[in-house]
Amino acid sequence: MEALRFQVVGEAFKKKPLDVKAPSERPCEYFGKKVFNREKMYKYLPKDVYEKMIDVIDNGARLDRTVADAVAAGMKQWATENGVTHYTHWFQPLTEGTAEKHDSFIEHDGKGGMVEEFSGKLLVQQEPDASSFPSGGIRSTFEARGYSAWDPTSPVFIIDDTLCIPTVFISYSGEALDYKAPLLRALHAVNVAAVDVCHYFDPTVKKVTSNLGWEQEYFLVDEGLYAARPDLLLTGRTLMGHDSAKNQQMDDHYFGAIPERVAAFMRDLEIQALELGVPCKTRHNEVAPNQFELAPIFEETNLAVDHNMMLMSLMKKVARKHGFRVLLHEKPFAGINGSGKHNNWSLSTDNGILLHAPGKTPEQNLRFATFIVETLMGVYKHNGLLKASIMSATNAHRLGANEAPPAIVSSFLGKQVSELLDHIEAPLSSPEGDTIDPTDKTNEAPSGAVGGALLMGGKGHFKMDIPEIPELLIDNTDRNRTSPFAFTGNRFEFRAVGSEANCASAMIALNSAVAEALVNFKKRVDARIPDFEKKLKGTGHSAKFHAIIDVLREDIKTCKPIRFDGNGYSDEWVVEAEKRGLDVEKSCPKIFERYLDEESVQMFESLGVMTRKELEARNEVKWETYTKKIQIEARVLGDLSMNHIIPVATSYQTALLKNVDSVSTVFPIDKAEKLNARNLKIIEEIAERTSAIEKGAEELVNARKLANKISDEHEKAIAYHDKVEPKLDEIRYQIDKLELIVDDALWPLPKYRELLFIR
Repeated sequence: MEALRFQVVGEAFKKKPLDVKAPSERPCEYFGKKVFNREKMYKYLPKDVYEKMIDVIDNGARLDRTVADAVAAGMKQWATENGVTHYTHWFQPLTEGTAEKHDSFIEHDGKGGMVEEFSGKLLVQQEPDASSFPSGGIRSTFEARGYSAWDPTSPVFIIDDTLCIPTVFISYSGEALDYKAPLLRALHAVNVAAVDVCHYFDPTVKKVTSNLGWEQEYFLVDEGLYAARPDLLLTGRTLMGHDSAKNQQMDDHYFGAIPERVAAFMRDLEIQALELGVPCKTRHNEVAPNQFELAPIFEETNLAVDHNMMLMSLMKKVARKHGFRVLLHEKPFAGINGSGKHNNWSLSTDNGILLHAPGKTPEQNLRFATFIVETLMGVYKHNGLLKASIMSATNAHRLGANEAPPAIVSSFLGKQVSELLDHIEAPLSSPEGDTIDPTDKTNEAPSGAVGGALLMGGKGHFKMDIPEIPELLIDNTDRNRTSPFAFTGNRFEFRAVGSEANCASAMIALNSAVAEALVNFKKRVDARIPDFEKKLKGTGHSAKFHAIIDVLREDIKTCKPIRFDGNGYSDEWVVEAEKRGLDVEKSCPKIFERYLDEESVQMFESLGVMTRKELEARNEVKWETYTKKIQIEARVLGDLSMNHIIPVATSYQTALLKNVDSVSTVFPIDKAEKLNARNLKIIEEIAERTSAIEKGAEELVNARKLANKISDEHEKAIAYHDKVEPKLDEIRYQIDKLELIVDDALWPLPKYRELLFIR
C-alpha cells in the first residue's frame, strides 16, 4: 500500500508539460477547419442546393429530401479529402452524454470489389437500437426500432477519421428519446411567440433567436492519483477524504497564474475545439485548487448545446494525453467549491436587436421591459420546473452551498431595472387616465413617461484619483452571485446548471416557459386594444402601447415574488421564499415531480414541445438514474470501507498494541501507563470508529435491500434519498476521522492534499 500510493504521488510530481505545437495559422484561420460550415457548403455543393440549405438553416424552411443526395455527395468529398473513412449519427440520449455508431463509407461494387458511397438516405436517417438507451418505458427490450434524423441547423464535423452528423433520436412511435428534439421544438416555440410580440414594436422582425453562452467549470487531477481512487473512478467524486489543511481559504487560486501542465492542456484543448468550430474565448483558474473554467462566445442555443457536449467529450480525451483526468462532477471534493455551468441566455432578432438590452428611446425601453417582465413571468410560474431542469443526484451536492446558487429559483435584476419596473407598476394620473404612452413627446405626458420610467441611463463613469488610470465605465447593475437567475445587463445568467449536465435540459424548460408567457401576454394585449381605442379616441395616444402598459402592470405585480436582490445564502431567505410561494423543496426525487404538474404538462403540450407520455417517460428515467447513482456510490463506499479502510486501520491498531506490550515489558507499570496513554486512546478510538463503520456498512446494505424491493421508480428514488444516501455521510464521517489518526504511510488512498495540489 505504501509503495503504491507514494509511487503515484511521486510520479505526479515528476510530470512535465507536453510541448503543444500550435498551428502555423492564426486561430481565425483554422477556426472551423473540421466543420462542414457555410464556407465548405458553398465550395462543395451546387449553387441551388447551397441556397436551399441556407434557407433551411436561416428561415426554418422544410428540408427537401430530393437535395439530400447532393448534400451527401458534397459532404463525402470534403470528408474524404480530410482523411475520413467512417460516418456516424451523433445524438444526445437521456444518459447526459452522447452516442455514436460508426459505419464506413465502403459498399459492394457488384464486381467483387468495394466502392466508397454515402447517399442522402444514409445522411438523413439511421436506425439505432432504441431499447438499449433510457426510454422510461416507451420502448420495451423486445421493441428495438428507433430512428436518428439529421439536424441540418447544426453543422457536421470531423472527429479523427469519422464524419459526425448531429441528429435527433426518436422512437418507432415518434416520441423523443433525446434532448435535441424537444430543444428544437422549444426554440421554435419561443421564436414564434417572441416574433409576435416584437411586431408590436417592429413589424419587420422575421425571426427571434435564443442565444446561449455557457461557462464550463471543471477539475483536473493527475491520472495516476485518479486511478488510485476507486471512488473517483467509479462515481466521479470522492466518497471520503478529510479536508486539506490548505484548500481555497487563501483565495490565491482564483485568477492566479495557470500552472504549466494545465496551460499546455488548455492550449491543446483550445486548438482542437477551435478547429471544431467551438468559439473558445476565456480560460482561467477557478476558486478551488485544481479547478478551472473555459467559456466560449455565445451562439444560437441549439449549436451552443452541441458544442458544449462536443467539448466535454474532447476535454476528457485531451486531458488523458496530458496525464490528467477531467472531473465534471458538480462536487468531486467536500469542503471546497463545486463546479457549475452558468448558462447566459438571451433573445435577439434577425435585425440585430438584443431583446433583453435597454434601448435609447422610451419605445425601445418599453420593448425591453416587456421581454424582461415576461421572462420573469415564465420563471415565476414555472420556478419549480426550472429547478427540476437543473437538478440531479450530483448537482444536489453543490446547490445551496456557499459557492453556488441556493436550491430556490429567484431573479436578481439590479437597482436600475427594478426601479424601471416599479415605476411602470406605480399608478400614474393623467387627463387620459392611468396610462403611459412612450410615443408621446409632449411635455404634458404623464410623469415618468419620457425621461423617467421608460428612459434608462447607459453605463456610468468612475474616475479614480490616479492620473495614469483611465476613466472606468460602470455597468447599470451590480452582480449577485447568490442568484440562480440573474440579469447581467443584456441577458440572464442561469447559474444553477450543473457542470456535467446537458444544457438542453435547462434550455428546454426556460425557452418553453418564456414562450408560454409571451403567448399569454399577446393574447391579453390584443384583447384590450379595442377598449383603449374607444377610450383614447381623438387624444392621439396609442391604444396598443396603453394596452401593453396595462398588461405589464399586472404581470409586474404577479411575478414580484420571484424578484430578490438580497443574499440567497441566508436562512432568512429560505423562510421568505416559502412565504412568497416559491418552491423550496430540497429532495431531488421530489423536485423531479414538477415535470408532471398539470401546469407543466399543459405548457409543454400546448407549445408542442413534449407530450404527457414523453414527460412521464423522462421522469421515469430521472428517478431511475438517481437511484442507480446513489446505489453505485453505496456499493463503492461499502467496498472501500470493508476492504481498504478497516484493514488498514486495524493493521495500525495491531502495531500500536504491539508497541503497548513492548513498552509495558520494558518500563515499570506506572511509567508504562503514562507512555501508553496516547496509544491506548488511539487504539480505543480506532476500535470505536471501525465498529461504527462496520455497523454503518451493514445498515447501508439493509437500506438498499429494502429500497430495491420497491417496484415504483418514484418511490424507490425517494427511499434511496431518505434512507440510503444519509448513511453515506455517516460512514464518511468516521472514515475521515480515521484518516487523521492512522499512520500516513499506511493510508491506502491519495489524500486531498495530494489530489488538489499536484501540477
